[in-house]
Amino acid sequence: MGWWQLTVASRYPEFAEEVLLAQGAASVTLSDAADDPVLEPAPGATPLWSNTLAHGLFDREALIEPARAALREQLPDGEDIALELRTIEDADWVNAWLQHAQPMPFGERLWICPSGHVIDDPRAIVVQLDPGLAFGTGTHPSTALCLEWLATHDVGAQVLDYGCGSGILAIAALKLGARAALAIDIDPQALTASRDNAERNAVSDRLTLADAEQIQSKDFDLVLANILARPLITLAPMLAARTRMGGQIVLAGILDAQADEVRAAYAAWFDFETDGKREGWSRVSGVRRR
Repeated sequence: MGWWQLTVASRYPEFAEEVLLAQGAASVTLSDAADDPVLEPAPGATPLWSNTLAHGLFDREALIEPARAALREQLPDGEDIALELRTIEDADWVNAWLQHAQPMPFGERLWICPSGHVIDDPRAIVVQLDPGLAFGTGTHPSTALCLEWLATHDVGAQVLDYGCGSGILAIAALKLGARAALAIDIDPQALTASRDNAERNAVSDRLTLADAEQIQSKDFDLVLANILARPLITLAPMLAARTRMGGQIVLAGILDAQADEVRAAYAAWFDFETDGKREGWSRVSGVRRR
């Protein structure tokens, strides 16, 4: 079928988003028109780039001229806005990704393997995973840093994966020898993705899923949290309390410039290893003092 994409350059991108949706856009995406990244907002803030584009996606059979007219009439900068129309062809994005995706090794034994590939090594520990509802396929540096850690450490018996996304870290820990894992996420789609991926990897009987309000008051041998620096800092007392004495913690989703602040938030409870680093991202890990 294909789609129309109507892009709006305006000083009022949030207003443009509202007009596009009111005119029947199936979705609206905001993007950076320059190179001005917003790395991590303050809690409760929703900042936009200084030069933001709004992209409205319309059914190919939709009438675009009424949307153009509404934008020029209703936006405060009116005739000064810039509009661009292009066609977007339908595509099976998952299969397109799979055509190019390759198995990814971590350490000497652990592999993240997309559909259509086989690891021909009897020693290999393979996590079968494709892109889906939630974050986590091993391609992002923060996830890769956690997988590298798991592949080179004893994961212990009981694992907590806080902010589990696709479940990739909990599943990898279970395949590497953990007896049980608790996967926590505030997003119901993440819990659905984790459940499906656990079943695909034959570890669902050892994986418990829960939202953040249901976290158990128990200690874990290993606590994994691949989220963002600000939540990690806020959650430090709780995550420390969930790590048993002598247990290990692995924190990721941290920009290199944020690593010292995250480490400081956990310093009262943990002795740290050397940080892992990859492409501007850091992993902070340590052992809970007895």
